[in-house]
Amino acid sequence: MVEDTRDLVSRVGRALLAMQRHHWEHGVAAQAFLELGETDLVVVMARDAVQRQLPDGRLAMIGDLYNSNDAAAPGEAVIWAARTTGDPVLARGAAGVLNWLLRDAPRSADGTIYHHTNRREIWVDGLYMAPPTLAAGGYHAEAVQQIEGYRQVLWDQNAGLWRHAWDDAAKRHSRPAHWGVGNGWAAAGMLRVAAALPDTMAAERDRTVGYVRETVKGCLALMRPDGLFHDFLDEPATFVETNTAQMMAYAIYRGVALGWLDQDLLASADLMRSAARAKVDQYGLVQGVCASPRFDRPGYAPEGQAFFLLMESAAKLHSS
Repeated sequence: MVEDTRDLVSRVGRALLAMQRHHWEHGVAAQAFLELGETDLVVVMARDAVQRQLPDGRLAMIGDLYNSNDAAAPGEAVIWAARTTGDPVLARGAAGVLNWLLRDAPRSADGTIYHHTNRREIWVDGLYMAPPTLAAGGYHAEAVQQIEGYRQVLWDQNAGLWRHAWDDAAKRHSRPAHWGVGNGWAAAGMLRVAAALPDTMAAERDRTVGYVRETVKGCLALMRPDGLFHDFLDEPATFVETNTAQMMAYAIYRGVALGWLDQDLLASADLMRSAARAKVDQYGLVQGVCASPRFDRPGYAPEGQAFFLLMESAAKLHSS
């Protein structure tokens, strides 16, 4: 099993590095390698994110110049690399992305950062992108405030799930679906914020962990017997999707290890992990995830590769 796991991780990691990646994909990939302990690789990825940084501070910008939140996704890796190496180039890159998030990124009246610079929309994906970078940079209160802003417009209390997107101009949900991967972004991002909060913010940490528990509970209620989920969690007519399982398994493994989630959830995490591992093909591609670049069909994507690695790194916390 040990050798099999190493082989799987190696194949999935190689395939990930071979893929073209946008800013958020580069960010989640760098985070995956950071949690795997591939520190030299993380420094290289951080340097490349800074190499492609815009003057306004947005990292790893390739293609879509209207993106606001996703360009913060590499931030935690850049901050870590800057502190570890003492490299002034990386330090300036880290300061730049934090300045963007704190001062220049477009936001709603209550301060929640919009997902794009040209549209007044809030996407659940952003819970993974900006708040962990803010928390890693020491702006803990701002990270928590962002989570609260997202929750205000995207959390569906009746369903116990997150909706995907809110149009702040029209004051309506532009995509009201309970997207599985969106709920995964939320759980993973909030968990990383909670882990970064200082003891002086114990109340905020407990509240954030409570949000993670609610998200995991809502998703697990809709898990299929095979450990996978539908693309829209509560719409069985949508395709069966792999990455939600990886994201939820990651959140559970890390949450249990931190003492925040119930040990009984590990059985569900193991089932989801087994289902995801069975989707890895001979080339290391994790099949059945929301496929890039449009994420409207099953296939493979850099974020699906990265969350396989994150899931495996978190599962190691429970190996004997």
